[in-house]
Amino acid sequence: MDPGDLDPGQEVDLNEDDVIEVIDEDGERNGGEIAVEMGDMDLEHYDEEEDDISNDEMLQEGALAPPASDDAETCFNAHKGSVFSCVLEPGGQSLAISGGEDDKAFVWNTSNGEVVLECSGHKDSVTCVGFNFDGTLAATGDMSGIVKVWKVETKKEIWSFEGSDLEWLRWHPLANVLLGGTSEGDVWMWKIPSGDCKMMQGHGCQSTCGKIMPDGKRCIVGYEDGSCKVWDLKDQVCLHHIKKGGHNHTDSITCIDCHKDNVMALTGSVDGTAKLVNTNTGKVVATFPAGDVDDTIGDTNSVECLEFSPNQSMVAVGSLNGLLSIWDIPTQKLRHHCRAETGIVRVRWDSASPVVCLGGLDGRVQLWDSRSGQRLSTYEGHSSEILDLDLSSDGNTILSASGDGTCRIFKVTQPER
Repeated sequence: MDPGDLDPGQEVDLNEDDVIEVIDEDGERNGGEIAVEMGDMDLEHYDEEEDDISNDEMLQEGALAPPASDDAETCFNAHKGSVFSCVLEPGGQSLAISGGEDDKAFVWNTSNGEVVLECSGHKDSVTCVGFNFDGTLAATGDMSGIVKVWKVETKKEIWSFEGSDLEWLRWHPLANVLLGGTSEGDVWMWKIPSGDCKMMQGHGCQSTCGKIMPDGKRCIVGYEDGSCKVWDLKDQVCLHHIKKGGHNHTDSITCIDCHKDNVMALTGSVDGTAKLVNTNTGKVVATFPAGDVDDTIGDTNSVECLEFSPNQSMVAVGSLNGLLSIWDIPTQKLRHHCRAETGIVRVRWDSASPVVCLGGLDGRVQLWDSRSGQRLSTYEGHSSEILDLDLSSDGNTILSASGDGTCRIFKVTQPER
């Protein structure tokens, strides 16, 4: 079936023996890779001798038209070059961390944009950042393979590691343990701050993305060849290797998310599909097509982002063809194709409402109602593409990172949710 022929409500093929019930009870590529694929910016190593050049001058070429308005409450502009990654502190919204082309990361105050901690010592663009589960530690990783961990309270570096080129970095959801995937395909696991490490060996191709399962005992890793693996973290044993071809992906895996039931996972790919995977059996149980290529937006329908809804049996899938697809999990039916009119690089569900937040290559943040398929609001301010985006746990604060060299904080009012 041609993915472009799907209409809302149409069913997709499904092996009923593999499906489990999803009960409503109580992951990406990084921004640097997206920028390279889209060809929108220069990722050359930052030259410290050009410190006096403004972001506007550095990013003039390929920049978008100036936004009609700036809806941001706070604009953080300490970076000198594109900002590839950003995360809000867990359980709160007073601190954020961002990493950029200038080989630096910053922990900063979201209310006034003041720098709390400058994370220096990197040798290449910082494409991976994140807080640990309780927000006391911050991790930063650059493209050359340097990983550092900082104690936020003391503003001190407490651990570092230098390995092969880093593709992704994830904190464990329950412990001070870091996972990092490399261009060689290996996945490293470090205990912080002791640095005790273990490795899950690759199979000869790049590890592109990964996510730790909610119970913290397994992880699922995507690879450039279109395959993914489910790993046991305690014994570093590959439990399932879901290989390329057949009903599985046919091209590089770009993003992964895991359901809170600790069984289902969702993978996205350059092949223009998302796959629902049963991690207990290692089988793909459903395929969610992203739709056809839209020549007015670009030449690809690559799925760049996806996420399970935390309070509904639905998933959101964002692709570079400009479609935000909302799928119902139990029925495997397409609920809505929402036309964002730009390539979509990040999606985040509001934890308390049916609202989906997305970041696009047109520099705008958009909110969509997953029930009606209607756009609720748009936030402007960036003059270049959005490369990363985060949403606070209460749904009131949006953090975006952009190729214009800034991060922005947008506040969401209750009527919009």
